[in-house]
Amino acid sequence: MVIRQANLSDIPTISRLAHEIWWPTYSGVISDEQIIFMLEKIYSEQALQSQMEEGVTFLIVERNDLPVGFAAYSCTEPENRVYKLEKLYVLPSEQGKGTGRKLIMEIAEIVKVLGAKILELNVNRGNKAFHFYKKLGFEIYRTVDITYHGYLLNDYIMRISL
Repeated sequence: MVIRQANLSDIPTISRLAHEIWWPTYSGVISDEQIIFMLEKIYSEQALQSQMEEGVTFLIVERNDLPVGFAAYSCTEPENRVYKLEKLYVLPSEQGKGTGRKLIMEIAEIVKVLGAKILELNVNRGNKAFHFYKKLGFEIYRTVDITYHGYLLNDYIMRISL
């Protein structure tokens, strides 16, 4: 398994992975209409390029030279040294193999070097990944309902001290 920083040439791969991962992850958790909207709003090639240009760093994980997942992080509170795990998605075939855990550990090490004291993330309260994050030591920091383009995001904000 190889984890590497993504660049602009990886945008089509990240977009494709998002489309492959979001449907099995969110079907039954949010509406199909919302999945379609979020994929276009956040994971279109143009949206991904904008995120990279705005300072979000993406990582790609490959197994046997094939991309199987991605993650992204950014600094959200420089004064408090808080970094956010913006995205963490692996193909269903990779779940349970330690791939997501390795991505989080890699990001934790990178942001610690950058001065981070806290790594936080948002997870939908209905997403089974919540239990995965708890197992890794993340704790609920806040429960939030976020209005996003007419949709209601029911999330936990979870944090771990680094």
